[in-house]
Amino acid sequence: MGEEVASQEFTRADRTRHREKVRQCLDVFAKMLRERAFEVDDPMTGLEIELNLVDENEAPALRNADVLAELADPDFQTELGQFNVEINVPPRTLRDGGLGAYEQMVRRSLNDAEQKAAGVGAHMVMVGILPTLEPGHMRPETLSPNPRYRLLSDQILAARGEDIALDIRGVESLRTTTDSIVPEAACTSTQLHVQVEPEEFAAYWNASQAIASIQLAVGANSPILLERELWRETRIPLFEQATDTRSEELKAQGVRPRVWFGERWITSVFDLAEENVRYFPALLPVVDDEDPLAVLEAGGLPTLAELRLHNGTIYRWNRPIYDIADGRPHLRVENRVLPAGPTVLDTMANAAFYFGLVRALATSQRPLWSQMSFSAAEENFHVAAQHGIDAQVYWPGVGQVSAAELVLRRLLPLAAEGLDSWGVSAEDRDRFLGVIEQRCLLGRNGAQWFVDRLHERERGSDRAAALRATLGDYRELMHSNDPVHAWSG
Repeated sequence: MGEEVASQEFTRADRTRHREKVRQCLDVFAKMLRERAFEVDDPMTGLEIELNLVDENEAPALRNADVLAELADPDFQTELGQFNVEINVPPRTLRDGGLGAYEQMVRRSLNDAEQKAAGVGAHMVMVGILPTLEPGHMRPETLSPNPRYRLLSDQILAARGEDIALDIRGVESLRTTTDSIVPEAACTSTQLHVQVEPEEFAAYWNASQAIASIQLAVGANSPILLERELWRETRIPLFEQATDTRSEELKAQGVRPRVWFGERWITSVFDLAEENVRYFPALLPVVDDEDPLAVLEAGGLPTLAELRLHNGTIYRWNRPIYDIADGRPHLRVENRVLPAGPTVLDTMANAAFYFGLVRALATSQRPLWSQMSFSAAEENFHVAAQHGIDAQVYWPGVGQVSAAELVLRRLLPLAAEGLDSWGVSAEDRDRFLGVIEQRCLLGRNGAQWFVDRLHERERGSDRAAALRATLGDYRELMHSNDPVHAWSG
């Protein structure tokens, strides 16, 4: 969502000043890239997990303010909907037990959060879309009481000029309209960060784009929205539609969507920053007092506030991040493809698979993206979102292939090589990648388990009751930390 933004109205003059300032930030960013102001001695990785809150009856609990007050933990933050919170796990390296340390840290934090949240009548659920959401929850009043969320919703609706239409057709179909971006709050994800050198950024971003479909296939966990069984990873079309600023006429003219897979392989991080400025008008044209060029020429580090905030309102599935930590600027690829859950172990298995595979492909002598069209990667992405672990995708040198078979035969060995390169121990490597292997062998990820159990629960029960019962089963198994492939069918 970008930085904190106070509630305000924007004038035409505000937008003009912002356009000038964001272009100045872009010029300074280009100068920083040319002058090699970035250094990465020991690359860090990061992890964020968005969570849902439910009550004792598995219905959404609009209690995030109460939960956060009870937690009093800066690692937990508000999210778009009152039934959401987010945990930001402190970054670390992957070597020296990093993956295992992530797992222990997240489990400890979530166990503590669950205990404290229960005291105010809420429970934590890691799932891509909360299955018990109802149309009544899709109201502006459900937004968290943070000015930036209401402001962003108002700006998206104003840019669009009409209500947002949701039209998702999968196993079943859903068509509805909404007068706010609250449906976006239904999308709860896991976000993975990889810190990279500027000259390596394009390789890591291209590799992330190429494997996004495979991440979705093995990690899908969002099969239900508003009581309808839709795509195995319904987060993808829901997020694309819920923040779309384009009218039907603008879509027909080819205007780019703000939730964007992209349209080409890149050669530099600057390609993405420049596209952001060229193609997308500002939703939040806030202007900072900093003169970025003066700061840079004085030997300081410009925050590039306008460029960063603008980037935060363009929802690429793999987003470029410019940040400053410990007095040094750095770049990250933020991988936003995965849903939350089902368990902490599953989450870390997804992370290990991504971290290992993206490194192996980014450092390959023959880049994968030189053998594959960008449009093929984008088509794979949506096919995998729709069909999950049963998806058939295109892969160079193979042609059409089952995503599960591709992972088993080709990608798991590459991911293992990548984790070795990161300095991950063989024990952690085999444990986490073994979870991915078993999912593919058994054909069971979170989405598949949920719909199979739902269909069992629906015998002799209506859909709403079956969803509550299935989510209750899910939540109980989630706390066991047994991986989803080992859950009873």
